[in-house]
Amino acid sequence: MAQRKKKQQRDIEKNYPTKQFVTKLRRLADCIEQNARFRIQVAGERVSIPPDATINIEHEREDGTEEIEFQLKWSIPE
Repeated sequence: MAQRKKKQQRDIEKNYPTKQFVTKLRRLADCIEQNARFRIQVAGERVSIPPDATINIEHEREDGTEEIEFQLKWSIPE
């Protein structure tokens, strides 16, 4: 059995035009409703999110700015 290549650590923020962002959110919502895997490419890397990923919303406020993050977290098999 072939070993999986270990993924490097990564922390990317990617801005999208509103229309593209809305399309991605709709696809994500459809996958969540269907309990299906969501696949997306971010800054050149393909990411596959399993249907059992933990979903949370984070709100931050500091130094005159506010931020909302919609997060999906899951474990990476070794």
